Amino acid sequence: MSTRWNRFYRSQLQDEELKALVETELENLRIGAKIAKLREKARLTQAKLAAKSGMASSKISAIENSPQNLTVGTLIKIAQAANKKLDIRFLSIA
Repeated sequence: MSTRWNRFYRSQLQDEELKALVETELENLRIGAKIAKLREKARLTQAKLAAKSGMASSKISAIENSPQNLTVGTLIKIAQAANKKLDIRFLSIA
């Protein structure tokens, strides 16, 4: 079912600059969601993950909800705190 919002959204994505911004933001949100899922699978609260990684729990919350300018070092700390290894890959764009 096509709503007015869906039609508007599709029309806005015809603008390549806006489309690139939307895709970048969606990718950031995916990273945050993956970190939250990693934490949940490790059965850690945000506070426990923060303590194990040497960060404030507010930083973990910010990373999960709106990750911006994450460093590889921060990702490594989070992975190690969840008893995981960080694996970064570059995939072809379909």
